[in-house]
Amino acid sequence: MNLTPFTNVYINATGAFYPGEPVDNARIDEYIAPLNPGSSRLKRRILAENGIQQRYYSVGPDGRTRFSAAHMAACAIRTCLGEAGVPLGEIDLLCTGTSGGDATLPGFSNMVQGELGAPPMMTSSHSGVCAAGVAALQHAAMALEGGRAQHAVVATSEMPSRLFKRSRFASRGYDVDFDAHFLRWMLSDAAGAWLVEAAPRGDRPLKLINMHLRSFSGDYPVCMQVGLSANTAAGATESYLDYESFADAEKAGAYSLRQNIRLLPNLFDVAIHEYVRLAQAGWIDTARIDYFLCHYSSQRFAGVVRELLDKAGLSIPDERWYNNLQTRGNTGAASIFVMLDDFLREHEVKPGERIFCFVPESGRFTVGYLLLEVAPPASNAPTAHTAADAVPPPHDPHSVSSPAMRALLRDLAEVWHDYRSRAWRTPLVSRITRGGLERGHMLRWMEDWIPQVQQGSLWMRKAAAHLGEPYANLRELILLHAADEQFDFRILFDDYRRLGGTAQTIESLRRNAGGEALNAWLHARADAANPVGLLGAVYIIEGTGQRIVPALLPEIRRQLALPIETTKFLQYHGENDVNHLARWLRCVEMALDAGGEAVAADIVATARTTAQLYLMQLESVL
Repeated sequence: MNLTPFTNVYINATGAFYPGEPVDNARIDEYIAPLNPGSSRLKRRILAENGIQQRYYSVGPDGRTRFSAAHMAACAIRTCLGEAGVPLGEIDLLCTGTSGGDATLPGFSNMVQGELGAPPMMTSSHSGVCAAGVAALQHAAMALEGGRAQHAVVATSEMPSRLFKRSRFASRGYDVDFDAHFLRWMLSDAAGAWLVEAAPRGDRPLKLINMHLRSFSGDYPVCMQVGLSANTAAGATESYLDYESFADAEKAGAYSLRQNIRLLPNLFDVAIHEYVRLAQAGWIDTARIDYFLCHYSSQRFAGVVRELLDKAGLSIPDERWYNNLQTRGNTGAASIFVMLDDFLREHEVKPGERIFCFVPESGRFTVGYLLLEVAPPASNAPTAHTAADAVPPPHDPHSVSSPAMRALLRDLAEVWHDYRSRAWRTPLVSRITRGGLERGHMLRWMEDWIPQVQQGSLWMRKAAAHLGEPYANLRELILLHAADEQFDFRILFDDYRRLGGTAQTIESLRRNAGGEALNAWLHARADAANPVGLLGAVYIIEGTGQRIVPALLPEIRRQLALPIETTKFLQYHGENDVNHLARWLRCVEMALDAGGEAVAADIVATARTTAQLYLMQLESVL
């Protein structure tokens, strides 16, 4: 048992999201319709025992999902970060825990990152039941403690209501065993998020003193599951993937969320014995616990926990207990996250007070414990921490022999990596990648883009004219490139007209503010003496055509149902910019031979400015 305390892990903000309006017991049937004549009687019995008075469902009365699990998690994260005043771009690690995301793969963290439109960061997805969020927190805490991250978000999201719709049970004639039936009134939907950082922030930071997570899955059979055959608890291991068809799996009940309640008493026995071990090892001093946040699925289990604590001689007075089951329902992995959020909003905690959290999981028996201490208010927010990720550039630095060239390509790769990520998160590109692109959006983009393309060969020729010694030998290659592209704008204008553009002449089109800034700056740079730094501008512009546009083209065609003749320019750029960049590589090699480190620095600086202005143009389209 590792009892080493954490030294620099703080929960600095919390957030929660509840879908829709609270649903009281009288209205459950509007969302979770009865299956058979015995449902109402069973519902009354279950509700009398679990003590839940209201809960939240992402599924509406019409049976449709109103908020996805990833959307709920993203909403909780935005609330959490908003509370702390922390920008999303400052987060370098996202960890999630859930018992069921919206897709079997990719990982839930990746889906949440995509929902947020978040910049590149480390992610970690944890799947389980109630303790999955604790596992995600443990991953984040170890990353922070080890210096691998500085600012992490741990998010949880649960929406079992999708599994409880009456239509899910139609293939079995609504004749359902008790293990699959009673959970329909036990579980509800919510999402929670915590901002976890390596230094305190704000007025009420909570220092993570220690945490303990232990699985006993080798000791007991499965207790709560979805995806296995109905008789799994008796020893079968048939997965829904082993059936001849998904329809057969559905009919056999392999998709049903079920719990073997006959095993549940063993969970609390295991949990309390583990709690005793922690106390005996000095990890917990019950006299120093000011608040006890206890997760349980039913109010009747509170008495079970209390009795076992009493027998162990480690009782925690009732006035120190806190639980929000009655008003929020049992939200699985999100429970302890939304519980702490509610608790902090209802209590004025003081520095030095300790909060002990207990999370038992019935999936195959896992127990989690958190010990938190209220830290003094932080005087200053933590400083942002960034790390450059090593990514392959458009040209592999290992493919060239020159050390100077390899160093330049590595520097440009860092510029490109940041630009690419931000470009994919601009409003225009987000509409393309997420769905929702309309013909008007495409036309506005082309109206901004056509004048920019028209100017490309002009500033290149101007730059070539200002090249003197020792760069005169570059002039021929640059003029060749300008000649290749001098009529590209006409192809793009023809595409625009075929798409329905109303401008009669190219001269009537005007660049947006970002495009004007980019064009003016490129011409100004081209007017300077020996403007070899513009090779950095070409790197960004041609790289966009080679690496971003081809990835967008299939979605543009699909969403707008475009015939191939309306996207000739996009296709042409994707096919020919590889050759253009090969020519660019030769130009850079010649420039470095002539100018050395000063030229390399100029190319990188110009690439960085071009990327910023190009992004301004993209962000101004919509």
